[in-house]
Amino acid sequence: SQHPKVSNITKTGMGIIKTVKGCWRRQDKRMTSRRSSSSGRRQVSIDRVPKKPVDLTELGATKSKNCHRVVVLGAPKVGKTNILRRFLGEDYEEHYEPTVEDFYRKMFHIGGETYQVDLLDAASEKDFPAKRRLSILTGDIFLLVFSLDDRESLNEVRELLDEIKAAKAKLQKPNHPAKVPVLVCANKADLDAQRVLSNSEVVDILGEDAPFFETSAKTGAGLEAVFAALAALGGLPDETSPSRHQIIPILTYQSLCVGKRGIRMRRHSRGLGAPCAAVDPLARRPSFASDLRLVLGSSTQHKKPEKRQVQ
Repeated sequence: SQHPKVSNITKTGMGIIKTVKGCWRRQDKRMTSRRSSSSGRRQVSIDRVPKKPVDLTELGATKSKNCHRVVVLGAPKVGKTNILRRFLGEDYEEHYEPTVEDFYRKMFHIGGETYQVDLLDAASEKDFPAKRRLSILTGDIFLLVFSLDDRESLNEVRELLDEIKAAKAKLQKPNHPAKVPVLVCANKADLDAQRVLSNSEVVDILGEDAPFFETSAKTGAGLEAVFAALAALGGLPDETSPSRHQIIPILTYQSLCVGKRGIRMRRHSRGLGAPCAAVDPLARRPSFASDLRLVLGSSTQHKKPEKRQVQ
């Protein structure tokens, strides 16, 4: 009663204050919603690839016997990179760029089992003997490529065969030498007019050391046979051929194999599910130190390692 003006003002302005507060609340809700949705979109875009390379062997999700390294060698401009692109499920690239060193990792989920194939294009290591020798010593399977329009590229493959056999002999039992798993691609079979090598000449130069396949990275001709032979050499399922599985995002593959739900599914659904694969966009070649330890560990299984073995 002592402050009638204040009381009157409060009563009069109460409706306005409630209205303003209501507007503020609605505005805050809209801003919060926008921030959360935009944050969600940013998170999705960031999470499209892992934060580091995926190595399922470290997580125990892939058996060591299911992991193989394929080393690709050959002269420049014979089509090595495009053959690898085909295996990775990518299209042929017409533009040529010299390869310094490429390392790819493709992982498969087939019949409840996981497999990992590492692909190392080591063609440029010819001028670095120690590095080249280390790449050969750590390779499980070798894919050698020459071009049917380049006779010198075939001669280089012949030299590579001898180099691989000599290097691998260091890691084998002296009394039980194993045959080196090598495949040869006679590429650019689509260039009939420029062809300078016949099949008989190729056989005469290569001998029976390695089977060869006429291929065309451009048209895809002959590559299915190469990929099937590659699977046979590595003890891999036929579904590792690009035409027999579906490519899925790397995060989907990772969750399928190492997530709690994925592990239960992998254990209890053997033989079920469509074959799928993923390419790790962040894959990097293992360090030379780890490769060297791998080589020295392999050599000590049979005999005392030589000094300065990688030269």
